[in-house]
Amino acid sequence: MTENALVLEQSVAVDVSPEFAWSFRTDIATWSDPPATFHLDGPFADGAQGRTMMPGQPPWVWSIRDVRPGRSFAIEMALDRATIRFEWLFDAAPSGTTKLTQRIILSGANAPAYKEQVEAGFASTLSDGMKRIAQEMVAAERAIKRAHEPANGATNQA
Repeated sequence: MTENALVLEQSVAVDVSPEFAWSFRTDIATWSDPPATFHLDGPFADGAQGRTMMPGQPPWVWSIRDVRPGRSFAIEMALDRATIRFEWLFDAAPSGTTKLTQRIILSGANAPAYKEQVEAGFASTLSDGMKRIAQEMVAAERAIKRAHEPANGATNQA
C-alpha cells in the first residue's frame, strides 16, 4: 500500500442532528463553494460520478466511495498516478449534535508531485470552510423548522 503524502483533517461541532447533517451534506444542491459548481450523475451512492466545474478549466471528475449511510462517505479524484480523497465523517455527540470531520488524503506513487499544490489549496482554508458548512447546515435546519411553524397569530382551531 502506498503511504500518504499528505493528510489534512478538520472537525467542527454542528448544532444539528447527525441525520440532518448527513441529509444536508449528501444533497449536492447544498454544496456551495463559488466559483465552483458541482454536478452528480445519478443518486448519491457508492460509485456515482460527479464533476466540479471551475470557470476556464476542464471539469474535475470524481467518484463517491465507501458510503456508510448516516456515518461516512468519501469523494475520490484520480490524478496522474495519485489520488486525492475527501473523507466525510458524521459522529453523534451526546447533546444530539454532530461532530463533522473532513479528512483530505493525498496518496499514490506520484502524490509528492501534488503535495505543495494540495497543501496550498486546502491547508489554510479547511478550518474556515468547515465552519462555513456548519453555519449553512444550522441555517438550513432553522429555515425548515420555521417553514413548519404556524404563522404568527395563527391558532389551531378545530
